[in-house]
Amino acid sequence: MRNPEFDDARLDHPDVMEDAQLRTLAESGARIRRACLLEPVGTLERMDRPRGVLVLGAEARLVRAVLEPICPVPFLAWPGPALPAWVGPLDLVVVMGGRDAPEWEVACTYEAARRGATLIVAAPESSPLAVAGSSHATTRIPVSGADPMAAAVAVLELLGRLELGPQVNPEHVADAADLVAEACSPIRNLAENPSKDLAIGLAEAVPLVWGGTTLAMRASRRIAEALRRASGRPALAADADELETLLRAVTPRDPFSDPDESGTDVTPVLLMLDDDKVPDRLAEVPRQLARLAEAMGVRVCRISSGERALGGSDVESYVTLLQYGRYAAAYLRLGLTT
Repeated sequence: MRNPEFDDARLDHPDVMEDAQLRTLAESGARIRRACLLEPVGTLERMDRPRGVLVLGAEARLVRAVLEPICPVPFLAWPGPALPAWVGPLDLVVVMGGRDAPEWEVACTYEAARRGATLIVAAPESSPLAVAGSSHATTRIPVSGADPMAAAVAVLELLGRLELGPQVNPEHVADAADLVAEACSPIRNLAENPSKDLAIGLAEAVPLVWGGTTLAMRASRRIAEALRRASGRPALAADADELETLLRAVTPRDPFSDPDESGTDVTPVLLMLDDDKVPDRLAEVPRQLARLAEAMGVRVCRISSGERALGGSDVESYVTLLQYGRYAAAYLRLGLTT
């Protein structure tokens, strides 16, 4: 695979201000506020503790990552395609999706309602999911379906109120997205824009993405997806052991070689998310990974969700990491555009 051409001057071009993807990213905080502002239809002010919680649809694994550590009942993010046989009237089923939800999700939602399960459906009004989940035991969160992350925040806020998960303040989560939008705004030039700088670091490499916490690992997968779409190149999110195997297979770079004359293939770059926030017992893992990368001549880039002392929630940290990565992917796409 040959190095693609990347022109960093494009990142500060006035046309960047009109980019639709950057505008969509800038509006993330507003979408989170809108998703959580409207009162759910059939709000569950309280409910008996369910036997188990099943979640399916867009961002189901994000909800699982947030709830699993403290949810007082068994919790499962379900990949489909059929509803588990054990789901019944004693269980809670959470469904998230838009108007284009896959048929299997609609079928599972209908089956859960038919069996008498309590449902929380985050879907647009009159969408196939909303219709399939209609029952006397259904609470619908009236989201637009355009932003799965905003719908997931609304679901997490409701589950927190039901004492099935941590307390989530949507306003604080939206503020986190707004802070990233301000830091990564296209009006900020290369010297002061962290996502433009990160895009340059990723421009001529295959990203290997690692997360230092459970939610950082979840963000790493989303960021890798965004980078693949932006560049058309591979991007991998994986555990430290898997990334170490790949790094050890890299041919060490010759510092005296001329990349223009040697035609060197695209090399990896290690992108580490919240490597400063791993538990103390695992603190050596990111250090070893970074040392190995540097020994093999692989660039190391980092994204941090901020200082632990500021006391932000896990969901705020996740949104911060994800948005920085998505902005970097957007600028990478712009720099590679001919």
